Amino acid sequence: MTPTEIKLRNKSRVLEVAFDDGSRFELPFEYLRVYSPSAEVRGHGPGQETLQLGKHEVGIRAVEPVGNYAVKLVFDDGHDTGLYTWDYLHELGSTHAEKWQHYLDRLAKLGLPYPTVVPPRRPA
Repeated sequence: MTPTEIKLRNKSRVLEVAFDDGSRFELPFEYLRVYSPSAEVRGHGPGQETLQLGKHEVGIRAVEPVGNYAVKLVFDDGHDTGLYTWDYLHELGSTHAEKWQHYLDRLAKLGLPYPTVVPPRRPA
């Protein structure tokens, strides 16, 4: 599966991705940040995931191509690790509702309201 179009829509805060199978997804920045494929978010194995909080205002500064198989998203909270492969972007799009509900359920289980508090920014 290969994208035919990738558009960064800063005003609506979504990454729009169209694929050669005809599918098209609008992926919110927060969703992409919460489900980053990086080791910082996913950990190095099952059960090591780190729940991301306070990302509802996150922006994307850049979308950088990585070969012919992925993009690196540069978020304005300083996060820029993790490669979003074409397959992973398609998965995020096709399972958006389920994954987002899972995230909200995890917050609720911990007694955390949504949106969560945005942590103070670290000085650059």
